[in-house]
Amino acid sequence: MRTNAARVAGRHFLQIPGPTPVPDRILRAMDMPVLDHRGPEFQRLGRRVLENIKGVFKTKNRVFIYPASGTGAWEAALANVLSPGDKVLMFETGHFATLWKNMAIKLGLEPEFIASDWRTGAEPEAIGARLREDKNHEIKAVCVVHNETSTGCVSPIAAVRKAIDDAGHPALFLVDTISSLASIDFHHDEWGVDVTVSGSQKGLMLPPGLSFNAVSDKALAASKNAKTPKLFWSWEEMIPHNDKGFFPYTPGTNLLYGLDAAIDMLNEEGLDNVFARHDRHAEATRRAVRAWGLEILCRVPEHYSSSLTAVMVPEGFNADDFRAKTLEAFDMSLGTGLTKLTGKVFRIGHLGDTNDLTILGALTGVEMGLELSGIPHRKGGVQAAMDFLVGQARNEARIAAE
Repeated sequence: MRTNAARVAGRHFLQIPGPTPVPDRILRAMDMPVLDHRGPEFQRLGRRVLENIKGVFKTKNRVFIYPASGTGAWEAALANVLSPGDKVLMFETGHFATLWKNMAIKLGLEPEFIASDWRTGAEPEAIGARLREDKNHEIKAVCVVHNETSTGCVSPIAAVRKAIDDAGHPALFLVDTISSLASIDFHHDEWGVDVTVSGSQKGLMLPPGLSFNAVSDKALAASKNAKTPKLFWSWEEMIPHNDKGFFPYTPGTNLLYGLDAAIDMLNEEGLDNVFARHDRHAEATRRAVRAWGLEILCRVPEHYSSSLTAVMVPEGFNADDFRAKTLEAFDMSLGTGLTKLTGKVFRIGHLGDTNDLTILGALTGVEMGLELSGIPHRKGGVQAAMDFLVGQARNEARIAAE
């Protein structure tokens, strides 16, 4: 058995929806001596990443960078613009939306959760209807997860913004892009988002350890009157230091070297090309799933994620048993089902620094794992993905030749 081997040859296929494998170029960028975070070399790095990260969020406003996980950026977003007792409207897209709601409760906020079955993104119509009922504007913020990592469903952020505007409601708009930034197209400024939350370990191709708040002028104004206690997360504390390229505490110095390299890689490929690549790999994965005769958890095609695909296993089978067998036999990690989806789904990550062969290797591992686990399926999922990707390559070659 592989688990008893002294060494497993080849690379491990990390196909969870983040953290994603870190490219060699980023690893080399982080492989630097620790530098003085109050010195001129760090100041140049700090100024560079604080400015250049704006392009990834598609904003001209400030982006705050924390030495923390995405959970920290959630807390920063809530704590900087809201006060204890404030009402917050949230949508139950899945496990991570639920965790953000639970955090709001612990901070003394009063979240209202619009329920769903976890098989769609947030519904703009339901959000707009609730805001129109709020005649006294007691709801101070709307919080939505752009890409729900537990389900593979994407929320239509521009449509939610329109629903808020059509309701004539002044609520702030907070969006979690932890598993969508640099994988799925997102426009902080154009879509009227007030606080965008993100993390380093997914589309940005970094290890865990950095998180982000991109903020609007409206959010900065709201932060002046927010009463939730904060120090580490305080934008006000960050601003005078960031203006000089520094931070009010020890930052993740070597991770910032990696972020600098990651931004360069994204810009060299071109963000539109990055998004198209993710779209292509997501569609190849979905074609494989359909060819196997399995069901995609997300039931609304318009809400399909380009970061991951959650796949339902047939009744009577356990997705975690399948995942364990696949890991042991083929050295590939797939994402587990979370909370109410435990044992019911497995998740295929197709985000980060991936190419066509990476995805085909992952899908081959899934198809072999299905066979080994005795899960009823049709053969040919990998072939369906191959046919799609070859067709895409032919189209690109034809366009390049014209």
